Formats: sequence, C-alpha cells, structure tokens
Amino acid sequence: MINLDYQSRKPIYMQIVNGIERYVALEILKPEQQIPSIRDLATELGVNPNTVKKAYSILEQRGVIVTLSTKGTFITIKTDKVFEKTVEEKIEEIKKQINELEKFGIDRKEIIKRISK
Repeated sequence: MINLDYQSRKPIYMQIVNGIERYVALEILKPEQQIPSIRDLATELGVNPNTVKKAYSILEQRGVIVTLSTKGTFITIKTDKVFEKTVEEKIEEIKKQINELEKFGIDRKEIIKRISK
C-alpha cells in the first residue's frame, strides 16, 4: 500500500500520512472506503503499531479519515479538501525549488521556459 523510505529524514508516521493523503487525492482510496486497522497496517508495513496510530490520529485531525467504534477506519466523504490541500502542498514545494534555482542566478522566466519544454 504505502512505500516507506527508511533513509528519509521524514518520520515514518508522516510518510504514512502523506501516502494515504496522496492515495485519496489520486482517488485510489475512495470516500467511505475502509482502510486497514492500525494493527494490520503496522504488520503490513513492518512498523510499530504506535507509529500507525500517530499517523491515523493526524489523518483524523485533518479530516481525511474517521474511525467508527467496532466498525473500523474509513476515508471520509469530503475528500475534495484532501485533494486541494495536496495540490497546495505540491505548489509550495515547487515554489521552494524555484527559489533555490533563483539563488543560483537563474531568473524566473528562464526557469518557467525550461519547465515548459
């Protein structure tokens, strides 16, 4: 389900959060679709259940998932916010990269020209 990069500086729980949000944005995970339990996902990924629990907690706070007692954990109905948030995060990443290139003396027009090719 989610590919983890153990060499990354990004914590594993955030990689799980980002992976699930990406799958929601790409509509691989659909509204109201059940996702694995904390224990099942931890086993599947080979991580501590507390790591998945932390990721799920963040996803619940962000409104991506909802846990229903005795029923399981599901993707929320309102996934359009997840898509928009993901797009905004990607745009911010691009802006940071453009700023880095500008520090090398490449102007914005040249960067856009090269990207457009």
